[in-house]
Amino acid sequence: MNTAKPATLGRFLIYLGIAVAATVPAIALRASGWRPNALLDAGLFGAAILAAGFMLSWGAETAEKRVSQGLIVAAIALVTVLPEYAVDFYYAYAAGQAPNSNYVHYAAANMTGANRLLVGLAWPLMVILHWLRTRQRRIDLAPVNAAEIMFLMIGTAWSFTILVRDAIGWIDSVVLVGIFAAYVWRVSYLPKAEEDEDDEPGPAAALGRLPPARQWLAMGGLTIVSAAVILASAEPFAESMVASGRLIGIDEFLLIQWLAPLASEAPAVTIAVLFVLSGRAANGLATMISDKINQWTLLVGMLPLAMSLGAGGLTALPLDARQHEEFLLTAAQSLFGIALLLRLRLGLWGGLALAALFAAQVGLTLAFLGDEARTVASLTWLSWAYLALAAAVLAANARRLGHLFLTGLFASHPAVHRGGEPPLGGAKA
Repeated sequence: MNTAKPATLGRFLIYLGIAVAATVPAIALRASGWRPNALLDAGLFGAAILAAGFMLSWGAETAEKRVSQGLIVAAIALVTVLPEYAVDFYYAYAAGQAPNSNYVHYAAANMTGANRLLVGLAWPLMVILHWLRTRQRRIDLAPVNAAEIMFLMIGTAWSFTILVRDAIGWIDSVVLVGIFAAYVWRVSYLPKAEEDEDDEPGPAAALGRLPPARQWLAMGGLTIVSAAVILASAEPFAESMVASGRLIGIDEFLLIQWLAPLASEAPAVTIAVLFVLSGRAANGLATMISDKINQWTLLVGMLPLAMSLGAGGLTALPLDARQHEEFLLTAAQSLFGIALLLRLRLGLWGGLALAALFAAQVGLTLAFLGDEARTVASLTWLSWAYLALAAAVLAANARRLGHLFLTGLFASHPAVHRGGEPPLGGAKA
């Protein structure tokens, strides 16, 4: 049952006013060029990016009810993750300008951190909130979500080839962007569940009650304003994160890997949480899976482009020993997460396992802070733990892979009932 309060235009305008107010200090600092303090700068520019991310998500939510084809779908998918892209692209661009600097590490750190936060925190959060709300121990996905799982598996399989070359190069850009394009093309032809058409959670629901012309005006205005704020704030936010780490004596690599993605991912995660709290947990989890596909294909594939623009010629983003292990851990975590979804559901124990392993990687990183060799060794062992668990779960569900592959990539009209039908025709546990 949907227990969320109905959205009103007045409430939406209040939220919008708060979001706009949060961007004003950052825009003033950007326009004046004044940088009072690295910590204050990071807070103000981070708040602006966060607020703009929420405005983007409101516009994207409204657009999804009116458009669902081709280029528009790709534009919506790109817009909703613009905050993360803007920050990471800046680091990659700066790395291209100074290939021997720490910016090379920062670009890889921001990308791996964003991906691991999604699977290690956001996915478990969905199933834990669902259990607290309903006492149901799992979230059942719809057969249409097999497409997300299959394309995420294809992207993850390719990611392991990057480790062989220890660089994210142009071949990876072509393949990963191609995977994302194929994913967008595929899902644009899949039917939507009827419940997706009404009662969207969050402030954006109020926009759905406006006349079509005003909806388009609101969507365009939200997108243009928030994109401008994000693009204006990305560089000072990225630089202030580095300066803050040096100022307070915290490894800037860790701040960029964990704190920056928290700000940029918060709007998308908030929308997913609202789905769960409004009784539509499958939509919330599917949103987070889709976000992971964006981060693991399009974001990774675009990094060589940003670095090449900075370098003024074709180049690749190299992975040193530390970044090799960070990338391996991210790929291994992704594989384990996919394995848990093969039955088109995520259970409470699976979510807790993802959260516990994520906590372990953060704990080990902090425990061996300053000791590069032990940090790399701990990441390696944790990666193998993920891979061993993934192999066990994949083996237990091997018979479902073929059906899931055909449903996800080729079925023209899979069933769309969410949460009530046994996954892939199997019996409910």
